[in-house]
Amino acid sequence: MHSKRQRLRGFVCAGLLLAPLAGYTDPPAARQAELMHLLRHDCGSCHGMTRKGGLGPALLPETLAARTDEQLVLAVLDGRPGTPMPPWRGLLTEAETVWLIEALRAGDGL
Repeated sequence: MHSKRQRLRGFVCAGLLLAPLAGYTDPPAARQAELMHLLRHDCGSCHGMTRKGGLGPALLPETLAARTDEQLVLAVLDGRPGTPMPPWRGLLTEAETVWLIEALRAGDGL
């Protein structure tokens, strides 16, 4: 049986996004720290510092379970039209977005 991480990587590598990732690996440790800072502060400014929601919806494992990996990746990279959710494409790579979603689903940094 495949883990959630393997399925998410397979989803990305299968080309379901606009630019498939060949040889996806976790970001280096320094970038992971930057991404967690971004998650806490930039995402937290709308989704709540404890990720329980605010201007944006909660980003907790139980609330994310209702969304597919594809929905989450595309929402982060392309934003959500008609909402305050901005696009992060250009600031985040698809691999970094996958890593962030994995962290959110695991409840990391809470």
